[in-house]
Amino acid sequence: MSWFESFILGLVQGLTEFLPISSSAHLRLTAAFAGWHDPGAAFTAITQIGTEAAVLIYFREDIARIISAWFRSLTNKEMRGDHDAQMGWLVIVGSIPIGVLGITFKDQIEGPFRDLRLIAVTLIVMGIVLGIADRLAARDETAARHRAVKERKSLRDLGVKDGLIFGFCQALALIPGVSRSGATISGGLLMGYTREAAARYSFLLAIPAVLASGVFELKDAGEGHVSWGPTIFATLVAFVVGYAVIAWFMKFITTKSFMPFVIYRVLLGIALFVLVGTDTLSPHAGESAG
Repeated sequence: MSWFESFILGLVQGLTEFLPISSSAHLRLTAAFAGWHDPGAAFTAITQIGTEAAVLIYFREDIARIISAWFRSLTNKEMRGDHDAQMGWLVIVGSIPIGVLGITFKDQIEGPFRDLRLIAVTLIVMGIVLGIADRLAARDETAARHRAVKERKSLRDLGVKDGLIFGFCQALALIPGVSRSGATISGGLLMGYTREAAARYSFLLAIPAVLASGVFELKDAGEGHVSWGPTIFATLVAFVVGYAVIAWFMKFITTKSFMPFVIYRVLLGIALFVLVGTDTLSPHAGESAG
């Protein structure tokens, strides 16, 4: 992998990690469209450490408060009812599904799941799911002639059951094209949470999963056509760009609909089907040389 490739892929990772459009799919598609080798699951997982570092800095006050309260709750029974302490436990609980399924389906994640036809399907299907969830949220937030505004849930309403559901939604993102933020935000909206609450928990929930995945894949870094230097460079680029995207996205979701992302996902999925169906693009483009 050249330094130019690593820069572009790091840029793509930073731009797409927090948007509900799937960073893993875009890394895969960028390489396929450019005629480059598939960067692979290890490269994807490691560059995600850069974007998660951006999460750690952006939400540093929340994270510090949650960690402090969680540790104190281990020895202080009175702290166990504290919301921040409970959030610590809920992040752990919500991380279980992706940890178990990630290890169980590791070979599929690094192989068959990277087929461009499957990515096209997941882009379209999860785009439609996000669109439905977004419409339901908008309906609750808007008063009508025979309907009052319906109050949606905040993170203070989050319990173990909902935390696990969020976790299983996040685990769907093991398949490129699903999108970690897209799946968890959709799940949250369908469960009745506000956009801000669903997005915030989605970002917090991703921290242990992404960091663990990145560390786990470190052993495979530098193998094949992807060397350590370009991988680290792409991770740094992803960090800088990812931080800017988080700041923008958290402001965007407070007033805007997710429909632009829904339309983009569906159109991209259809375009991908057309390209593969007309043999313009192989469903395994770049894999043989990866």
